[in-house]
Amino acid sequence: MAASPSTEVEVGPYTVRISNPDRVYFSTRGETKLDLVHYYLSVGDGIVRALRERPCMLHRYPEGVDGEKIYQKRLPKGAPDWIDTVEVRFPSGRTADELCVTKLADVIWGVQMSTVEFHPWHSRRADTEKPDELRIDLDPQPGTDFQDCKAVGEVVRGVLDDLGAVGWPKTSGSKGLHVYVRIEPAFGFKEVRRAALAFAREVERRMPSLVTTAWWKEQRGQQVFLDYNQNARDRTIAAAYSVRGRPWGPVSAPITWAELPDVEMEDFTIATMPARFAELGDLHAGIDDAVWSIEPLLEWAERDERDHGLGDMPYPPNFPKQEGEPPRVQPSKMVAAHWDEQGRRIDD
Repeated sequence: MAASPSTEVEVGPYTVRISNPDRVYFSTRGETKLDLVHYYLSVGDGIVRALRERPCMLHRYPEGVDGEKIYQKRLPKGAPDWIDTVEVRFPSGRTADELCVTKLADVIWGVQMSTVEFHPWHSRRADTEKPDELRIDLDPQPGTDFQDCKAVGEVVRGVLDDLGAVGWPKTSGSKGLHVYVRIEPAFGFKEVRRAALAFAREVERRMPSLVTTAWWKEQRGQQVFLDYNQNARDRTIAAAYSVRGRPWGPVSAPITWAELPDVEMEDFTIATMPARFAELGDLHAGIDDAVWSIEPLLEWAERDERDHGLGDMPYPPNFPKQEGEPPRVQPSKMVAAHWDEQGRRIDD
């Protein structure tokens, strides 16, 4: 069999072989695998800062984004010896070695392995059990849209200002808005998730007509869901500057708070972001200098439980049952007599 076409890309001192460079990955405009390589090279400082020393899940599209998606947690086979990894533990208790980006060549090798999206953990390899990033995920539900997310984003900013925390917004590249807060790596996943829930509940109080923290979709209505569970172990979000797996090549794009009212998701693609990055640089460049403690949010969580009777909320379905977690069953399907106080099914 003839060898597949390939080209070589020099990334610092490393040479990365790119196979099938002309394969179309994005059908709307026809960008290829090699175009994707050039995109990530153009935003190199930004994507490396977003991924640096974090366990990273890869969303791979061997035939382009119109084809099958492969969710890759473990490092793909065939990695060169200069690729770094980090061992992580999943909710199931199993472990795996994931890609750990420390340099731009690691990202380009990921693209060679057909990776379009890079989804990092919110902890780093120095201590994967202690997150250093609080993630605020604004997810529009049916009947709401990105415009609603932008309105909620202004309230999110106000709460952060009241807390003395700096928020770093970006578009999701899909439907919603993300805001990151760099935090001291002093607490575990459970505490950081608890802090995120307390934050979400405060935003909900300030904008109850448009914001919900309801975990069950049947309870959310036409509101923007603040997904606190994105702060649980092994939950990942597309990194800043990550391309998303859609035919038009949208990008999860850092923005400024001043831009927020006017931006649209369609503004940021692999075709437009290189020029924006060349002009503005990495808008998240200062994130590691704005470290904040989640202790005020943990105090809010205690207040919510003490004064308002608001305890924990359900975890995602792949998690073992957690202590203090409410029943993990849709309210419409729940018959009180069939569930004990730990949320376990009991026989009739």
